[in-house]
Amino acid sequence: MASRAGLAESTSSAVAGDLLVVPLGATEQHGPHLPLGTDTIIASALVSDLDAVIAPALPYGSSGEHAGFPGTLSIGRAALEHVLVELARSAAFARVLFVSAHGGNAEPLASAVRALREEGVDARAWSPRWGGDAHAGRTETSLMLALAPELVGSARDPGNIAPLAELMPRLRAEGVRAVSANGVLGDPADASADEGRALLAAARAGLAAFVAGWPAAAPPRAAAPAGDAA
Repeated sequence: MASRAGLAESTSSAVAGDLLVVPLGATEQHGPHLPLGTDTIIASALVSDLDAVIAPALPYGSSGEHAGFPGTLSIGRAALEHVLVELARSAAFARVLFVSAHGGNAEPLASAVRALREEGVDARAWSPRWGGDAHAGRTETSLMLALAPELVGSARDPGNIAPLAELMPRLRAEGVRAVSANGVLGDPADASADEGRALLAAARAGLAAFVAGWPAAAPPRAAAPAGDAA
């Protein structure tokens, strides 16, 4: 099975299995101390141990809320939904699982999964529930210290530490910059690699349980032509 090494490193003849896993990330600001690819790095790490065919991570998502920060690249909700639907339609796998590590992908991802299931595609979505602060704070900084400490900067200034629910109305209307000048929603000062490893272990266990509870399907369906329904 083309698993762990990844689909991109495999030949077509080596690909086997009924489950395709597509990690979803983003390219967006994560404060002055974390890389733009933070969500993509985390999504890729979450799926790395699954016994499945792992697709290359999608590094662009719905990140319009981070507009105005240099480096942020967003394809928007409609485009993301369309890309996910077309990817799943084209895949000759009986099951397709999207694993997203970016909260802004949630709504278009849910819409894509609904559309696919209406077409008879056994598609599902899974996202981690970290708890803690919302963006580039203690939680994500701990995760990155566990995964790629060389990419974590030392200037870990706090951002807006108000609860996300309190910030959400203005954030949705005006974007992150309106509520946090440095793009951080939380406080990364006490982040640690140990905390990041514990968070990753718990999330990976939750994802593995989700996959284990998903019955394997019968033979993979033929891929649909691009742009056509399955």
